[in-house]
Amino acid sequence: MKFVLGIFLIAFVFASCATKFGKIVKSKDKEYKLKMAEQYYATKHYDKAQQLYTDLMPLFKGDPRFEDIYYKYAYTSYYLRDYENAENLFKTYTENFPNNPKVEECEYMRCMCYYKQSPKVDLDQTNTTRTIALLQAFINTHPDSKRVSDATEIIDQCRKKLELKEYKNAQLYYDLGYYQSAGVAFSVLIDDFPDSDQGDEYALSSIKSYFKYAQLSVIDKQEQRFDKVISDVTDFQQRFPESKLLAEANDYKTQSENYLKKIQNQNNEQTKATTQR
Repeated sequence: MKFVLGIFLIAFVFASCATKFGKIVKSKDKEYKLKMAEQYYATKHYDKAQQLYTDLMPLFKGDPRFEDIYYKYAYTSYYLRDYENAENLFKTYTENFPNNPKVEECEYMRCMCYYKQSPKVDLDQTNTTRTIALLQAFINTHPDSKRVSDATEIIDQCRKKLELKEYKNAQLYYDLGYYQSAGVAFSVLIDDFPDSDQGDEYALSSIKSYFKYAQLSVIDKQEQRFDKVISDVTDFQQRFPESKLLAEANDYKTQSENYLKKIQNQNNEQTKATTQR
């Protein structure tokens, strides 16, 4: 009985709230409507505040309060996780009110809208790339902003996500046996992220990929491809002289040199046999 009564009371409260909000929406008193929109916004009932702000904006154009209404309206979309619409609203705010002190904040929030839309690492990273570009532009435009530190941190996070995606793509090529493609992909990864802490790992993975590619190549192509492995190991030695992976890289050089000696011996034997004939 108490459970049923509780359900009834909850339903009654919701119905009362709905009736109250419906009366506010239908009200012709714009000042009252604005007052209630502000209350809903302050109490984080952003869906109701958004609906009221939508009705109020045409009524307050030309009013000094219009900029604040538009500002809060943009935030309602952000708080409701409608980031695509929020991004457009923050952008429009900066364009319509370029002299408002809140412009810097809205430019930053526009960046945050793209950041919030940045997906899992395995998905398309267009929004991640866009986040980096916009935040860098924000830093360049507002070098003294208190938000620069946070912007820089987010850029680093986004770059790590892009780096991880490129790494996974390169590793997938390797796992599927596309060793030439893997070698290229790991090399590009090093070029795209030259300051990465995993640079030596990517370089070794590239060497390993090209070594596998050389092993599986036809005899006529092996010499050239093992030469590349040796050259890449030499580059590794110069770029990462303190790397813990140096011994493993050197091992690929040794193996490649042994293959080349074997190929050279075979070529010499073939030449000798041809000469004896």
